[in-house]
Formats: sequence, C-alpha cells, structure tokens
Amino acid sequence: MKHIVLLIKTALFFLITWLATDSSVATEKHLVYKIDIKKEIDKTSQIYLNKGLTEAQSLGADAILIHLNTYGGLLDAADSMRTAILYSPIPVYVFIDNNAASAGALISIACQKIYMRKGASIGAATVVNQTGEGLPDKYQSYMRSMMRATAEAHGRDTIISGRDTTFKWIRDPKIAEAMVDDRVIIPNLIDSGKTLTLTTEEAVKWGYCDGIAESSNEVITQYLKYDDYELKSYTPSWIDNLKGFLMNPIFQSFLIMIIIGGIYFELQTPGIGFPSAAALIAAVLYFAPLYIEGLAANWEILVFLIGLILIVFEIFVIPGFGIAGISGTVLIITGLTLALINNVNFNFEQVSSVEIGRAVIVVLIGLTVGFGSMLWLSSRIGTKGMLRKVALVTDLETATSSPVLSGLIGREGITATVLRPSGKVIIDGIYYDSVSESGFIDKGVQVTVVRFENAQIYVEILI
Repeated sequence: MKHIVLLIKTALFFLITWLATDSSVATEKHLVYKIDIKKEIDKTSQIYLNKGLTEAQSLGADAILIHLNTYGGLLDAADSMRTAILYSPIPVYVFIDNNAASAGALISIACQKIYMRKGASIGAATVVNQTGEGLPDKYQSYMRSMMRATAEAHGRDTIISGRDTTFKWIRDPKIAEAMVDDRVIIPNLIDSGKTLTLTTEEAVKWGYCDGIAESSNEVITQYLKYDDYELKSYTPSWIDNLKGFLMNPIFQSFLIMIIIGGIYFELQTPGIGFPSAAALIAAVLYFAPLYIEGLAANWEILVFLIGLILIVFEIFVIPGFGIAGISGTVLIITGLTLALINNVNFNFEQVSSVEIGRAVIVVLIGLTVGFGSMLWLSSRIGTKGMLRKVALVTDLETATSSPVLSGLIGREGITATVLRPSGKVIIDGIYYDSVSESGFIDKGVQVTVVRFENAQIYVEILI
C-alpha cells in the first residue's frame, strides 16, 4: 500500500511539473528588436545601429531585424556598422524595403539573413565622391576587399556527392566584388564594364536573398518562425540626431574653420572677445560628441590644447615663428585628426585606411577653408563688404588724433609689449600702438618716436 501511495505522489509531481513547464513554454514570447535605417548611411545611422544593438542585448532579444531603405552614404560609417553586425551576439537580419545601394549593400551582406520586398534591389557599391564620380582605385580596392571579406564571413556549405566533397560559399564573394568592380565577369550574370546590381529575384537565385516578404511582420512569422512574438523598435532621441549632425564631416570641417579663424582674429585684437568665444564653442561642439561616442580620448584633447598653448606662447613670448609655433601647429592638426579615428591609444590595427583618410581630409578641408576665409575676411573688413557697418573706416590720419600723434615725434617712451615689429609702447603713462623701425624690440626697452602713420607711431631704440 505504501508503495502504491508513493508511486501516485511521484506521478502527480511529474505531471504537475510537466504542465507548469508546458504552460510557461506556451506563454513565452520571442522578443524581436527592430532598427529602422531609412536614410543616408552616415554618423546618425551609425549611432542608431550601435545604440539599438546595445539596447537589444540589454533586453535579451532573440533576434534583431534591420528595416533598411537607403541609397548609400559614408564608407567609414558603413564599415563600422557592418563590423558591429558581424560581431553581434544576437543574430541580425535585414529586410530590404526597396533599396540597399552602395553602403547599404555592405551592411546587408553583413547580416545573417537577407530578406527583400518584390521590386527591391541590392548592389552598386562603387565608391564615389559627392559629384557621383568614381574615386581612385585605392579606394575601390579597399571596398572590394571589404565586400569580399563580409561575404566570406558567412562561410561555406560542404556538399558531399558520392566520394566527391565540394565547398560552396553561402554568399559568393565574387558576386559581392562585382558590386564594386565593373571588371569582374560572372557568366550568366554580369559582363565586364557593368557594376552589378541584383533585383529581388536575381538575389534569390544567386544566394543574396533568403526570402521575399512584403513587411517586417511577414519576415518574422514566415521566415523566423515566431508565431507569438513581441516587436520592440528603437526610437532615436533628439540627442542622437544632434550627435549625428555634429559628427557630420562637412559640419566638422566647418567647426575646424571657426576654431582656426577665431584664434587668428583673436590674436589680431586686444583682450578676449567674440573670436575667442566662437573658437571655444566650436572646439566644444567638435570634441564633445566624439568624446561621448568614445572616439576622442582625454589625451587626444590634451594634445590639441597643448598645441594651442604653444602657438599662444610663440606669439606673445618668443619672437619670430620657430619650434614652438611649428610644434603647436602639428599638435593641433594631430589632435583634431586623432579625435576622428577609432584608435585605442597608439594602437591603430583596427583602424581602416579609409577612416584615416577621411579624418585627414576633414581636417585639411577645415584648415584650408579656414585660412582662405581669414584672408578673404581680412580684405573685406573695412570700406566694402557685408562687414563694412561694423568696421572703423575713418582715416585716423585726418581725424582728431592726428595732431596728438604728430606731437609725439621725438618723445621718449618704453615698450609695453614685445615689438615684432608691432606692439604697444607707453609714453607719459599712456599706451600707444606702435611699430618698430629697427626690427625686433624686446619688452621694457627705451624707445623714441620717429614718425606716425595710420594711427600708429613708429619708434626706434633710444641710443
């Protein structure tokens, strides 16, 4: 009797446990995290993807689905995005809603599975400039290798037929290369002289589309086989959009132009005013988003600040333009450039040549336009141009100050600043703008006024 009771209790225990387990399985929902990228591939898109991947991991999502529709964009942003997808611990799928051109093709090939809407297309990944012209072959070569490597990352299938064993790429790297290089020939698909773009049907036939669907929900139910699922979408914040805008290469070049121009014009005027404020704000807007995203490290910002200090030291302390000035210029350019590169201290192994090239181009454009703007503005401030109303254009030689200055001829004073050759002197306790007639004159040297011109007095060392 005791054995029968024990047997019944054991059976009831397993029955209750099985029912509870079966109930929990029945009510369990799969979490699918969706990231919409329906714009140009740029820093903003990169932020969307990175933050979306991070949030999906924190939520314990079962799958990530990218809803993609793009004509392409920045190569370095696409490279970072495809790397993040390849190394994601959660499988990433893509639903191409119409277009996956250029950088969009690279991102799609990185995903575990590709699903396309009827009438969609993928390909045309030749690297071009903003006018649509193809860039030199060194850029195309890098893009070719990146497309091949991304396709190869999905591996090969082993096919055994009798005693023969063959290997077939899941995604043929040569097809990925043909999307970049018009010299690649693939029989029955593409002839030489044409860059490859696949339609949905062609992509299915050649292994670059794993299914045709008309919506994200259809992808999830028909191909991922999630009948009971929860769909959560990434919602960008205004801060994400602001960071993306500030990290736009064109805007970064503009900020560099303001930094350089602000420093230049501040050095041409006494005291600290609007140019300094403009340069400071531009520097903060340049480095802040890069620092938040982990691109700009503390030491890279410090390199930039040391460069500024050396230039100021060269101008106000050391005569001429020597080691300090050259070193400061090099450090400023280095700091601005390194802040754009995703290096770890002095380790650049994971940094692509395209990323380095883009950083150098952004900084050089900013510096070149900045110096050009300074020269142009310097010539426009005065009697002509839009700044004529804020500039003093009165001929001071005929103004009331002229008799005062003419009366200083022959008077003695002392230099209040270094004259190289311009600076300030003190005569009878009053500061005057002055220019040296005898080259460099150090601070605290006795001088004599020899003439005046254009509201400035010209002095020589008192013998």
